Amino acid sequence: MGQLATFQSDGIEIFYQVHGQGKPIVLVHGFASNGKVNWLDTGWVDVLVAEGYAPVTMDNRGHGASQKLYDPKFYPAREMARDVAGLIDHLELVEKHGPVPIMGYSMGARICAFAALDFADRISAVILGGLGINMIRGLGGSDMIVQGLLADSLEEVETEVGRQFRIFADHTGSDLKALAACMGSTRTRISADDLSGIRVPVLVAVGDRDEIGGSAEELAEIFPKGEALTIKGRDHMRATGDKQFKRGVIDFLARVSN
Repeated sequence: MGQLATFQSDGIEIFYQVHGQGKPIVLVHGFASNGKVNWLDTGWVDVLVAEGYAPVTMDNRGHGASQKLYDPKFYPAREMARDVAGLIDHLELVEKHGPVPIMGYSMGARICAFAALDFADRISAVILGGLGINMIRGLGGSDMIVQGLLADSLEEVETEVGRQFRIFADHTGSDLKALAACMGSTRTRISADDLSGIRVPVLVAVGDRDEIGGSAEELAEIFPKGEALTIKGRDHMRATGDKQFKRGVIDFLARVSN
């Protein structure tokens, strides 16, 4: 377990942990998850530390131990990307190591894409997990997810997608009202033209059964230095800690850091 700490990002308290003593990489979790569930419980931190990295896990605003906010205006992905950049600055990673790689899963991948666009001088490479071409095409169902989160009990949730997210949010011990505000925030559109402006190496890793994320190959083609990793036999939830995913990321980092 790494060092437990917090910092202020635009006045919002963000919780983070630094693990290991090697080369830094910042990890950004998905919706309704947190740094522990997404990266420690799945074995990612152990794998990265063993490979000589010092992964930095963070709890996104409204998630985990970070500050809970109940107004959707605080949760656009572009705003949450400021927390990633703020953490890099707080730890003085660029001053100490130069630009650093970042990796996000699902919502975290979207956040990382905006971080790479808006704070390019801080970032050396990007790994987008669990979100392929649907980063551009978008996803429906947010209203059903919000309704599922705000229902008095799981038994009252009528839609399948609402039930899935409610079960996961309950499993992670999340603040349901904060998550509902996050899911109900304005979706800042991100286009192929936007993404083509990301000049650093990008790995897009999505399960071949992931209907939420969509095609890794189609998204990877947009980036000037994009690569695709299709995680065989995995859907959105079960790809997170997959060995294929981990091996592909380690190989990618080794290539782009040379």
